[in-house]
Amino acid sequence: MSERPNGRNGGRRSVWRRTVTAAPATETPAAAPEPAEPAEPASVVQAALYRDGVRVSAPATLAETFRELRDQSSGMAWIGLARPTADELLSLAAEFDLHPLAVEDAMEAHQRPKLERYGDTLFVVLRAARYLDAPEEVDFGELHVFVGPDFVITVRHGAAPDLSAVRRRMEDSSELLKLGPEAVLYAILDAVVDGYAPVVSGVQNDIDEIETEVFRGDPEVSRRIYELSREMVEFQRATRPLVGMLHGLMAGFAKYETDEELQRYLRDVADHVTHTSERVDGFRQALTEILTVNATLVTQQQNAEMRALAEAGFEQNEEVKKISSWAAILFAPTLVGTIYGMNFRHMPELHWVLGYPFAIALMGVVCTSLYIIFKRRDWL
Repeated sequence: MSERPNGRNGGRRSVWRRTVTAAPATETPAAAPEPAEPAEPASVVQAALYRDGVRVSAPATLAETFRELRDQSSGMAWIGLARPTADELLSLAAEFDLHPLAVEDAMEAHQRPKLERYGDTLFVVLRAARYLDAPEEVDFGELHVFVGPDFVITVRHGAAPDLSAVRRRMEDSSELLKLGPEAVLYAILDAVVDGYAPVVSGVQNDIDEIETEVFRGDPEVSRRIYELSREMVEFQRATRPLVGMLHGLMAGFAKYETDEELQRYLRDVADHVTHTSERVDGFRQALTEILTVNATLVTQQQNAEMRALAEAGFEQNEEVKKISSWAAILFAPTLVGTIYGMNFRHMPELHWVLGYPFAIALMGVVCTSLYIIFKRRDWL
């Protein structure tokens, strides 16, 4: 990217800038810094000016950064913001002539990873990730990067990535930082992609644990598979667009006269993100297969439980048959004895000499008959 003539804005103002400067409540770019800056102090993580790869100053406010950058004939501003206010983004848009659509995306966040070019300014949206060991889950952050001829603005939504480490790395590599804003963009991309490696390792460990839990019959494993699958969907959405974005950057190497050393660095980042994207695709496929295996094992377990329940019911039914059979056998003599035990004056066969043997024989015949019948039906 070549530097624009007549200062950073080339003596022109976009529709967005004209709209901002026309508003009565907004500072114009040329105005002196007001003591009551509308920006929240915690939003500006760090702002610094660089010349020839070396930091020359670290202004405390955005207004001071704007003023010092205007006073320099050459150099680069690197401004880092974390969850900035609307006023901060509007002041940046006015000063650096940022496109309104890009600024709107940075305000709203929750954007998909993308790379768009507005004139000589690149707008890049990245989804960083980090693995949290304690809850064993993946936390995603969002990073918006504006890259112009003499400035880099980062707008971070979330804890990841750690851009302070990126800044220290670049300041320790003055030859790389001397290459300008595109080198800073490379370092940010490299940090985001390198941050995926611990996530990949953590997810691989989770999948290994899940496989053990599946075959151990853990009842909570289905929920864990589902939650990890959801995280892999988010991880895919973070990594897959990066492949196309980096290839788009590489396609513009010749047109924008990108330094050859920087080209090699960007190709290396592209290789890493391609590898990560393939690993994530493999994780999602593996989780789908594990979920299928778990469903099969759960079904088999349920079938075994139903079979055991049916066998228990069958055995119980057999016991009921035996109890019922013996109850019927014992009921027959009870019935005969009860009838003959009634104290009636005119009882049939009461004075019959063979009455008692007849009653006993009747009981024996009935009980034997019932026993034979139940035995043939396998009730006994």
